[in-house]
Amino acid sequence: MLAAVYHGQRDVRVQEWPDPPPPAAHEIQLEVLRASICGTDADEFATGPHLIPLTAPHPASGHVGPLVIGHEMVGRVVEVGAEVTGLAVGDVVVPGSGVSCGTCRWCRAGRTNLCAGYYTVGLHVDGGLAQRVNVPARISRSVGNCPADVAIMAQPLAVALHAVRGTGAEPGTRVAVIGLGGIGSLVVAACTAWGIETIGVDVSTARLEIAGRSGCSLLIDASRQDAATAIRRATRGDGADVVIETSGVPQGLGTAMRAVSRGGHIRLVGLHRDPSPLDLTRLVLDEIRMSTSKVHICDQDLPEALALLDDHPQIASTSLDAVIGLEDVVPAGLMRMAAGDAAGKVVVKP
Repeated sequence: MLAAVYHGQRDVRVQEWPDPPPPAAHEIQLEVLRASICGTDADEFATGPHLIPLTAPHPASGHVGPLVIGHEMVGRVVEVGAEVTGLAVGDVVVPGSGVSCGTCRWCRAGRTNLCAGYYTVGLHVDGGLAQRVNVPARISRSVGNCPADVAIMAQPLAVALHAVRGTGAEPGTRVAVIGLGGIGSLVVAACTAWGIETIGVDVSTARLEIAGRSGCSLLIDASRQDAATAIRRATRGDGADVVIETSGVPQGLGTAMRAVSRGGHIRLVGLHRDPSPLDLTRLVLDEIRMSTSKVHICDQDLPEALALLDDHPQIASTSLDAVIGLEDVVPAGLMRMAAGDAAGKVVVKP
């Protein structure tokens, strides 16, 4: 089969790759209908490997060496493992990205995204930027009547829902979203669907336009003005009650620190790989809460994302940047995203 295979930094090859073996007892095999490229994929391509186990086996998955990337996908079931129930050949499903054991203390508490044996499809085992892939049945959910072009947004939307839910934001909460890329724009869409107004911050005109179409009530171009000052001006000097930081760059955290209100909440979603400014004194004196958000909880967030897309299918088209073929994953997908040129999600038709 044809697949996008990670061999190292700036080295992803669209090449012939062995078909996946017959699925294990608890797995299903999917014919991939749609996949999409995540910011994490672009980060691994541009500056990695950070998460992909190229030289040493991953402690949970056991994989080592080049692998097929891609953890956002929609697929048609073509084969089921011997012990799979509830899914059948021909069903169209969205898998969650993370695989959990189901038995450790974190899984028993419902926090499967923190599982002691957690690993990610497309980062720690072969993923969905290919024509076929094996995934655990327990992390897969039927899309129902949701078209594949809409359902492809379910996994990243689940990430956005998990991030927003953790802030406790509700209608009337003043929420600022810093970084309006693939996840940031979906955070805005999730807030809009829940009746929460947002202030959006980015340096890209195209990403700001997408956030506006997603329902952002105020757009701030951080390349033209100081974003924290603009947020405080819009909130009568108080600052935002909640700041969701999805950019992963030091400037984004610096803006969040200056823009959040007393007693406010900063939620970190973007992965920060560079040293970041953190005014611990202000965190204490103004009793500012800081929390982080990792991926999603499959049983809660993925069904909710599919239901939200069923009710608001425009979320998918609004958040879309481009649809490309598998052969164009590197130049039209990973390279554009690594350069910051993609305004929204890049979807792939394998």
